[in-house]
Amino acid sequence: MSNEPANPQPSWRKPAGMFLILALIAGWTAIVVSLSPWVGSWPALVQAAFYLVAGIIWIVPLKPLLRWMELGTWRR
Repeated sequence: MSNEPANPQPSWRKPAGMFLILALIAGWTAIVVSLSPWVGSWPALVQAAFYLVAGIIWIVPLKPLLRWMELGTWRR
């Protein structure tokens, strides 16, 4: 048996975390879009590599954010 209460209260961290995730996506999108005038002048393969990396790198801050949403701590 677990030591958790039978009727736990909802956590405010989950809605706040969802808002932070949306803000992270919007902010990262704004940064990448603001770089498009320079990136647009690069060769097509370099552009593809840039957008591939930019499309993946925003995921890095999600792990600690999701941990905080679930457990209330940023680190283990």
